[in-house]
Amino acid sequence: MDNLDAAKQAIQKAWPAIKSECLSVLSSELHYQAMIYHLLRTEGHVPLKQIGMNVKMWIDSPISKLFQTLDKKKHKNFQGGFEPIPDIVIFKSSVHGDWRRRNNRKTLSSMLIAIEVKASEREKSRLQPSEILLDIQKLAAHREEVVARGHDMYPLMLIIDSAPKQEERMTPSALEKSQALAIKLNVGLLYVSPDNEVYSI
Repeated sequence: MDNLDAAKQAIQKAWPAIKSECLSVLSSELHYQAMIYHLLRTEGHVPLKQIGMNVKMWIDSPISKLFQTLDKKKHKNFQGGFEPIPDIVIFKSSVHGDWRRRNNRKTLSSMLIAIEVKASEREKSRLQPSEILLDIQKLAAHREEVVARGHDMYPLMLIIDSAPKQEERMTPSALEKSQALAIKLNVGLLYVSPDNEVYSI
């Protein structure tokens, strides 16, 4: 699996199982991440050495405005770079199963798809547009950093809105805002709830 089309096909193959299985349980984002990882392996047939979870990617001297802003918010002793941590990453085979922090240059150059996962696990609340919009912006900034270094990748926002009650799920307005920003920034968006679905890749 060494090109974006193959990685997208893997997601397409796994999507029916991701929808079905993730909506069958009520859990945390971390648990859904693990389920999605597993289903990309089993249903999408992504090779073991090409898929990682919570991959830390240190970026020296970021060029994107968002990562520059986030870098400046840190203590002065820790400024000079930013570390996005995508929930799930599909890599080219050239990563050779090594996405350690110390291998950040290779992980940046080997990425095919970076995925952020959000779930409706909030107590006495629901997924807010602000947190989804920020994640979409971070994904777009991450791609900007990769492109600036002579490579490319596809950013993807994946939302499991599994709450059984309508009032615990994203509002239609929040979902519309998320879709609009994803389209504007060319970020993929997958969304599923008990009665709604968005598949935009």
